[in-house]
Amino acid sequence: MAADPSENPLEGATPVMAQFLEIKATHPDYLLFYRMGDFYELFFEDAVKASEALDIALTKRGKHLGEDIPMCGVPVHTAESYLERLIRKGFRVAICEQMEDPAEARKRGYKAVVRREVIRLVTPGTLTEDSLLEPKQANTLASLARVGGDLALAAAEMSAGSFRVAAIGAADLGVELARLNPSELIVPDTLLADPALAAPLNGFGPALTVLPAVKFDSATGERALKEFYGVAELSGFGTFSRAEVAAAGALIGYLELTQKGKVPALSPLAREGVDAFMAIDAATRRNLELMQTLAGERRGSFLSVIDRTVTAAGARLLASRLAAPLTDVATIEARQDAVAQFVDSRDLCEELRDKLRSAPDIARSVARLSVQRGGPRDLTCLRDGIAAARGVRELMRLAHGEAETAIAGLLEGLVAVSGLDAKLSHLLVPEPPFYARDGGFIRAGAHAPLDELRALRDESRRVIAGLETRYRDETGVPLKIKHNGVLGYFIEVTAQHADGLMSNAAYRHRQTMAGAVRFSTDELSTLANRISQAGDQALALEKQLFDEMAADALAQALALAKIAEGLAVLDVASGLADLALSKRYVRPKVDGSKAFQIVRGRHPVVEAALDAARAPFVPNDASLSGDKRLWLVTGPNMAGKSTFLRQNALIAILAQMGSFVPAESAHIGVVDRLFSRVGAGDDLAAGRSTFMVEMVETAAILNQATDKSLVILDEIGRGTATFDGLAIAWATAEHLCVKNKSRALFATHYHEMTALAERLSAMACVTMRVREWNDTIVFLHEVVPGVADRSYGIHVAKLAGLPGPVVHRAQEVLAALEEGREGHKPLARIDDLPLFSVLAPAKKEQNAVEEALRAVDPDALSPKQALEVLYELKSKLPLN
Repeated sequence: MAADPSENPLEGATPVMAQFLEIKATHPDYLLFYRMGDFYELFFEDAVKASEALDIALTKRGKHLGEDIPMCGVPVHTAESYLERLIRKGFRVAICEQMEDPAEARKRGYKAVVRREVIRLVTPGTLTEDSLLEPKQANTLASLARVGGDLALAAAEMSAGSFRVAAIGAADLGVELARLNPSELIVPDTLLADPALAAPLNGFGPALTVLPAVKFDSATGERALKEFYGVAELSGFGTFSRAEVAAAGALIGYLELTQKGKVPALSPLAREGVDAFMAIDAATRRNLELMQTLAGERRGSFLSVIDRTVTAAGARLLASRLAAPLTDVATIEARQDAVAQFVDSRDLCEELRDKLRSAPDIARSVARLSVQRGGPRDLTCLRDGIAAARGVRELMRLAHGEAETAIAGLLEGLVAVSGLDAKLSHLLVPEPPFYARDGGFIRAGAHAPLDELRALRDESRRVIAGLETRYRDETGVPLKIKHNGVLGYFIEVTAQHADGLMSNAAYRHRQTMAGAVRFSTDELSTLANRISQAGDQALALEKQLFDEMAADALAQALALAKIAEGLAVLDVASGLADLALSKRYVRPKVDGSKAFQIVRGRHPVVEAALDAARAPFVPNDASLSGDKRLWLVTGPNMAGKSTFLRQNALIAILAQMGSFVPAESAHIGVVDRLFSRVGAGDDLAAGRSTFMVEMVETAAILNQATDKSLVILDEIGRGTATFDGLAIAWATAEHLCVKNKSRALFATHYHEMTALAERLSAMACVTMRVREWNDTIVFLHEVVPGVADRSYGIHVAKLAGLPGPVVHRAQEVLAALEEGREGHKPLARIDDLPLFSVLAPAKKEQNAVEEALRAVDPDALSPKQALEVLYELKSKLPLN
């Protein structure tokens, strides 16, 4: 068992281990990456956890409290890859760096320990490195606060610089968290005891960070926000409630804690209204597979099918719009206008997309620079991004709708960064190294003092080569001048030639190796100092120039954000236009009515799969407008009911995110909330059965749906007894139609429910067409008025490959049950049926004609022989 450092931790500890334990005690919930030379070392339980998570060797280093100290380590230069794996597995890491040179520490005494400090806390929501982030996925940090009875939710994407806050109700928390999908959520410890908030909060697991409630005080939050933005009042950003200030301030405080004073560049705090977006709960998002499939993969999801963006920032913006469809008609139309411009001009669309492909991720480069984790390549990213924006601005002389606003933002940003652009273009080489410490990123001829130092450094190296030649000529010894990090420059000869230099007073012996001897001279030492000083001075000057360019870039962070946003907006608009052109999407009419009229609508994901298989998709109409706002959909499994339901929900989402839609025409009154109860699944962790999950989701729909909502229900009540299920489905349909008055598609196998259409004037019955042929059924996937006369469940079971005896037995049982509806006793009728005889059906009697036909090879018969066979077969027919 590893020693527990919490019991008298410093007793008997070495100076290094005492320092480790002191730092670890202040960060108990983090794995401590403790810098020791070229490695980050982990000790005690940290080492045990990390070695298991990273699959690296667990060793030991000395003893503490009488027991071995577990230890493991990772190289500094590859630490990011290990960090990525730890973060993805739910760990948090404290990075502890050496803050002084070991030589300085030794000056304080031989037992002195190098000063170390934690320079950063790595958590899921505070990542900025490209290697730790998904380029096409936002990395959001959220903060939840409550002041009095008011709740507020703040969200920031540190890697892109956005910052927003919204007041929410407890009932809306799950919907808002589903929309934001934060990588990390910070909450005060007092909220965990609230049962009304337990369900949405418990689902976060390791991504939930619980902090003391004192950090969510509104007065503290106000001070934090004012200090962060350097303002005396927040009124310039808008009017915020105390709960909103508390949530936003706590988020800023957490960023300052984790980044250790390196403040990230965030946009001005913006207030969002919850009602500005279509409310879509987590269950609906999962059922519709908006962002990922039920298997947890992006491929095959709705997002993957509609994503035609060519930049990482555009892909993130598209995902955020899909997550939050709008309810404001004017903004929706502005987005549609931008898409329409590119649909109307395919050449402009293609040319714009070509230019956008060269646009790098400006926002994330600015984020890295703001927390001092950027490098020369981030500066070239800004330079190239500005150049791409200029090319886009020259191309887009005329723009409409949202594209016009984006171009105006580009122009404003380009004017502001003109000086920065000139400086970056003048100083930077085309392809710089990753790290500023490596040097070589300033272009030759761009900075005279740096050119002088480089010339001195490079000239000295040429002098070294000349010196080596002269020494060889003078001594007649085949020597070489080499360099390493310990000795610097030295003269090396083989052991057999060493005597020739040992006897020469000008050559000082430095080191004897196996097979080689090393020397130095005064002249070489002087020259080595000159080279070292020139190289160090050149690196120092390059680092100074880097810091100046980074500071200039951060001074223009808002202007760069406008450029990044404008490019992303144009990428999304042109990508949606490309989708519309290639897949025959049309512009929908979106207004404030309660209309829902889709003509020949299609399911985007299913259509894409069928296109790949070169098979046609069967489009269908949907009309939930006017006096028939609820459609009861019947028909057998596999006929396409679920596809039909889902496609209409997806069309509504596409329309309200500002996209064109897969249909011949569409008229959609704004949907305030979208609900989908499709598919089956249990929640074993919460102890809920499939039926219980279904009832919880159905309850949420009936309690929250309005007359502006769209509800998609598939097979409600199937998880319990037949009559119980029918009763629940019946009552649910009545409530939706009479009380909620929502637009709804309700698929069911309970054909008895079609009787509701006679009682509810707002209900219409439709069914999926099928055709019977040769004792089987053909699914036509067409939605037509009417009701299904039967379920065809046994036919589907036969298609699925159930054994023949089982299918035959099921048909007999079904017939008995159907007789029972007419007053007979179905169970007695079933008991009378032979049970085991169907397992071994009698062998079919041999037919002489069939046997004779099986023996005929048509390809081997002459016409005459064929005629003879025909006469013979006729003779074998039985006489009637």
